[in-house]
Amino acid sequence: MADVLTFGETMVSIRSRAALRMGGEAHLSVAGSESNVAIGLARLGHHPAWIGAVGNDEPGRLVQRTLRAEGVDTAYLRFTDESFTGFIAFDQPAHDITRVSYHRRGSAGSTLTADECVTALASESPLLLHVTGITPALSDSARAATLATVRVASRAGVQVSLDVNYRGRLWSRAAAAESMRELLPFVRTVFASEDELDILTDAADPVQVLLATAIQEVVVTAGSKGAWSHSDQGSIHRPALPVTVVDSIGAGDAFVSGYLSATLDNLSPEGRLDRATTCGAFCVGAHGDWESLPTRDDLTLLSHTHGTALR
Repeated sequence: MADVLTFGETMVSIRSRAALRMGGEAHLSVAGSESNVAIGLARLGHHPAWIGAVGNDEPGRLVQRTLRAEGVDTAYLRFTDESFTGFIAFDQPAHDITRVSYHRRGSAGSTLTADECVTALASESPLLLHVTGITPALSDSARAATLATVRVASRAGVQVSLDVNYRGRLWSRAAAAESMRELLPFVRTVFASEDELDILTDAADPVQVLLATAIQEVVVTAGSKGAWSHSDQGSIHRPALPVTVVDSIGAGDAFVSGYLSATLDNLSPEGRLDRATTCGAFCVGAHGDWESLPTRDDLTLLSHTHGTALR
């Protein structure tokens, strides 16, 4: 049985280290915020399950094979002949400046339904349900699926986490605010960057307003400035680890996977932030959304002096 359940769209990704328009070598993989988190949790020794739809095509088979190889339960992956597997391209026109091109409108991932998500939730009875603000942006049915599933999970006593993960190319801030605010009564932990808090509330002091609701933790990330965890017990800060940034894409998902892993391990708030910032540091130090995510044995590696050779 899964201890963490998540759902959303996973796409085929193509990455080039220069402007895509120039052609040349590219790396083929998969990408999706929710599946990135699932992979991170699997590498840390947990049992995540991912719900999603892909086309009955070779890109869809790549998604299935990759997630399976990384230890993610894909029993609820649905193949469809009616739509295609989504596609995302990343290129880097300058160091650590990443440009994203989407080809996902009408994709299989956008056909996600409330019935399949709620059915999977009932079957697995996970400890945690993790959702993002990307999924409800994909379609009306995906938005309905997100709301229905978090509502059922909350009523069943499943801890729900929400990563705002705002994508301006998918919808407006106003639309995102309308959708995500209706999720908040069912959420225990919120993850947001500093510039995403206004999506959740218009209040001048957003953290305190959110903590006055059913939300128990508000975790705020700020890139190189580190991250904060706010609860009714107070606020905790952890700086970002001093690593050379190669590629920042996927760092937020890595951070979330570390935080949720530490939550499952019943670590203290300080321990949760420590593991989260460590996982984020692993991600930014190499190319790819999830390829450099650490295993549990890897977590202490960044404590070594830079340039250390482990012989």
